[in-house]
Amino acid sequence: MEHLKGTVDALMAGLSGKNGGLAGDNPEQWLKKALTKKELRHIKVKYFSKGILGLSVDSSAWLYILSLRKEELLHTLKQEHTGLKNINFRIGEI
Repeated sequence: MEHLKGTVDALMAGLSGKNGGLAGDNPEQWLKKALTKKELRHIKVKYFSKGILGLSVDSSAWLYILSLRKEELLHTLKQEHTGLKNINFRIGEI
């Protein structure tokens, strides 16, 4: 089962541009410019596809906090990558 999880994580990393992509095309780099270090500890990029950035959040409290900042965050991230259309937050594993 762990092997399958590693394969899926590697596939998602490849789709989101984490490995081998340009630095400007890496959603993790965009987030480093838009969020504090404390906030970054509680999220993980899951995917970036068709202009939608999927983020995994470690708790319902952080889901709420980031949801309140969604519009501000979306505006800031659109300055880094004009193809970004929306952000989806989900509670999940970090």
